[in-house]
Amino acid sequence: MAEAREPLIHGDRKFILTFTMLINLQANSPLSSPPVAPVATNSTSSPATTTAAPDFFNHLLDNIPLPRWAIYAIFVAGGLLILTCCCICIKCCCKRKKRKQKKQSEQVNLKGLNGSTTTALVQPDTQDVDYGAAKIQRGKLLYSLEYGAAQSELTVGIKQAAELKAMDVGGTSDPYVKVYICPDKSKTCETKVFRNTLNPVFNEHFTFQMSKASLTKSTVVMQVFDFNRFTKHGIIGELRLQLSDVDWNHVIEDWQTLCEPAKFEEENLGEICFSLRYVPTANKLTVVILEAKNLKSMDTGGSSDPYVKVQLALDKKKWKKKKTSIKKKTLNPYYNESFTFEVSFDQIQRVNLVISVWDHDAMTRNDAMGKIFLGCDASGNQLRHWADMLSNPRRPVAQWHTLLSAEQVNSTLSLKNKIPFTNKTF
Repeated sequence: MAEAREPLIHGDRKFILTFTMLINLQANSPLSSPPVAPVATNSTSSPATTTAAPDFFNHLLDNIPLPRWAIYAIFVAGGLLILTCCCICIKCCCKRKKRKQKKQSEQVNLKGLNGSTTTALVQPDTQDVDYGAAKIQRGKLLYSLEYGAAQSELTVGIKQAAELKAMDVGGTSDPYVKVYICPDKSKTCETKVFRNTLNPVFNEHFTFQMSKASLTKSTVVMQVFDFNRFTKHGIIGELRLQLSDVDWNHVIEDWQTLCEPAKFEEENLGEICFSLRYVPTANKLTVVILEAKNLKSMDTGGSSDPYVKVQLALDKKKWKKKKTSIKKKTLNPYYNESFTFEVSFDQIQRVNLVISVWDHDAMTRNDAMGKIFLGCDASGNQLRHWADMLSNPRRPVAQWHTLLSAEQVNSTLSLKNKIPFTNKTF
C-alpha cells in the first residue's frame, strides 16, 4: 500500500508545478486582461482613497511653471482680496441702511397737521424759518457800553467770552476781540490774545470820542478772531449793535450770541509778513520785510507796483526811515530785504515801528495801500509781536499782520514832525 501511494504523490507534485507555470505565463502575456482586484470588505482600503486627492493636487501644482512659495503667496493674496471685498460690501450695506433710517426719521409727518389749506401744510411761520444750513454755534460775548456826555466819550467794555467755536486742530482757539465804530472806523482797538481757550476773560475797556449827534448814527462792531502767527487770522463771530437803540440812562452790560460776520463792509487791504530782532548788547533793531499778499489793486490794469516803507518814531515823532525795492505789477510781492537801525535799550521802550505799503507811480504821487504800527503804544497782535521780540532777544520773530487804512493808523498814532538830529542814520 505504501509503495502504491508514492508514485501518486510524485504525480501530484508534477501537476501542481505545471499549473503554476501556466498561470505565470498567462499573467506575463500582453494579451491577458488585468487581474480583477478582490473587493475589500473591511476598512483597510480607505488610505488608498484618501491619498488620491493630495496626489492629484500635487500633480496640478507641479504642472504650474512657478515655485511653490509663489503659488502659495498668490493664494493668500487672493484670499485677502476676497475678504476685503466682503468687508467693503458689508460696510456699504450698513451705510445704506443708516441713510434710509435717517431719511425716514427726517420725513415730515403731515397727519398731525390741522391746516385746511396747502399753505398751512408747506409754509411755516417766517419767524421759524432758518435760511441756509444749520446754524453754527460760534459762542457768546459779554460786553458793556457807557456814554459820558460831558466828555463826549463812548466806553466799550469787553468782559469775557464763552463757548467759542474751536478753530484749531486741538479743539481750542487763541481768541482776541477787535472793536471799532462804523461808519467812521477811524480807530480800531484789540484785546490781548488768550492761548488755547474757548472761555477767555478779557476785562478790557476802550474809549471812542463821539458827539451825541454821531452816536445815534453809529454802530459798534465787536469781532472775535482766532490768532494765527503765520496765516490769516480766522474770524469766529461778531456782534453789531445799533447805538441809536441803546438807553444811555444807565450802563449796559449784556451777554449776546455771536453771529456770522458781515461780508459787505470790511475792506481787504492785504497782509504783510515781516520779522523783528533786537540785540540789546549791540543796540541793533533788525526788520526783515519778507512778503505781502492780497494787496489792493491801485492801477488800471488790476495790479500795483508796491514797495514797503519802514519808519521809526521816537516819542511819537518821526525819526528814521528806509524802504524796500519796487516790485512791478504784482499784488503778492516777495522782498526778503533786511534793515538795521541803531536803537538803545532806553529808546526801544519809547519807539514805535511803522510799516506802510505804497503804490509807486512814475508820473503822479505815490498812493498809500495799507499801514500798521508796532510798539509799546500798539494793541492786540501788534503789541504781542513787539513783546515777543523784546522777550526773545537776539532771535528773529516773524508774523503776518493785516494792513489797516492809513487814516486809522495816523489817527491812533498821531505822529509829530521829525526830530532834528544832526547825525541821522538812514
